[in-house]
Amino acid sequence: MSTATSLEQPTLNAADRCDRCGAQAYVRAVLPSGGQLYFCAHHARQVEESLRPQAAVWQDETKRLEEERSASL
Repeated sequence: MSTATSLEQPTLNAADRCDRCGAQAYVRAVLPSGGQLYFCAHHARQVEESLRPQAAVWQDETKRLEEERSASL
């Protein structure tokens, strides 16, 4: 298991959508098979405990939410 940074994986953008609800994705889980799952911050928190140990890469960009929120104030 590894935690990827934006240098290792392309940064998630507005076109990347949560597989559960369609909101903007801030977490990408890359599976050992090569498949990818995308989650909004809410759904990533719900599945992290069970999915993260199985993921080859867990790319978490949820800190961007605070940065974006601060920039808009």
